[in-house]
Amino acid sequence: MPLKVVRNDITKMDTDAIVNTAGENAIVGAGCETAIYKAAGYDKLLKAREKFGHVDEGEVFITPGFDLKAKYIIHAVSPFYIDGGCGEVEKLRSCYRKSLKLAKENGIGSMAFPLISTGSYGFPRAYGLRIAMDEINAFLLDNEMDVYIVVFDTASTELAEKLHPQIQAFIDHDYVCEKRKEEYGDPHFGSVSPGSEGYDAYTQRASAVDRRLLGRVLGFGQSTGKKSADRSSSKRNESVGAAMMCASAAPDLEESAKETIEFDYEEPVDEDKLDERIRHLKDPFGVYLMYLSERKKISLTVLESTAWLSKHVVHKVRKFTDTYKPDKRTAFQFCVGLELSLDDTKDLLSRAGYSISDSILEDKIWEFYIENEHYDIMDISDSLERYGLKPIIDF
Repeated sequence: MPLKVVRNDITKMDTDAIVNTAGENAIVGAGCETAIYKAAGYDKLLKAREKFGHVDEGEVFITPGFDLKAKYIIHAVSPFYIDGGCGEVEKLRSCYRKSLKLAKENGIGSMAFPLISTGSYGFPRAYGLRIAMDEINAFLLDNEMDVYIVVFDTASTELAEKLHPQIQAFIDHDYVCEKRKEEYGDPHFGSVSPGSEGYDAYTQRASAVDRRLLGRVLGFGQSTGKKSADRSSSKRNESVGAAMMCASAAPDLEESAKETIEFDYEEPVDEDKLDERIRHLKDPFGVYLMYLSERKKISLTVLESTAWLSKHVVHKVRKFTDTYKPDKRTAFQFCVGLELSLDDTKDLLSRAGYSISDSILEDKIWEFYIENEHYDIMDISDSLERYGLKPIIDF
């Protein structure tokens, strides 16, 4: 049977197995994981989980389904999304591949996946859905199994409907809102309510999620702890506020995180950046693009998905680097995929002979998202379509 996409509560799926978005340690996270633990029997499932101890991102393991309709739960340890260049893409692919392989080894005939890592773990929805469909469809070419992707929130449902216009919906918006309150507690800052089952364990994990998310939003390096110089402190504060509203965060940030958010300072001029621009002053578009890709550690292969670029375009960049010149929209897509600042975007565009025009609607839409450091290509595509322009993602 071909892959099916449905809108449902994954705990209600009548399949042999469902997949849980698990953490590396035996601490229950918010959202999908909380829902599964509650439906399966919190204490029973947690005891089974504890037997596996620490499990690395991208790995999977299996437990009984206990009180669920599903006989089994396959736990996929979900990667946090940093920038697409820190191994998280391959780890997400591994979650799908190894889950399917483990299901086959256990004689499972039907299974249901959530969109792994696209919630509080930060993976862009469109990118996460593309990976899910690639891996599941590749598996189904050589294997017989009933496989479902289960979408829950409105944004994921709307994205899925672009691929499957006849998507079956077993729940509605009101159901989603009510479940969000149960799974996250406070509707703004996700947490299990104080005093509820598993609260202490959850807040430990939530604070770890916060620190990782906070580092990503503030621009901290993975190990150096240095702040990137191309974001103003006020922008950081706005971004943190928005990101924390969407994340599975604990009720209170640690004191050090609070100080980081509230502390305002004037950033020094980054003279190295000036030296860099002068060194690459005469680089044509393709050459400078390859340089930026290497500097930011974001490969062109990653850009195919994050910026929704075709393999043909990426092939041309690689083959004709010195002479490659994209159309203007494709140039903008590269800028978004590389998460360039507005100044760097203007610089890269100019190397292809383009500038951002105040009188062109599409230019202003791209400018708005880049200026606000919002690089989700799905959201940009939706805005283009809303203003009567051709969307980027058009199935």
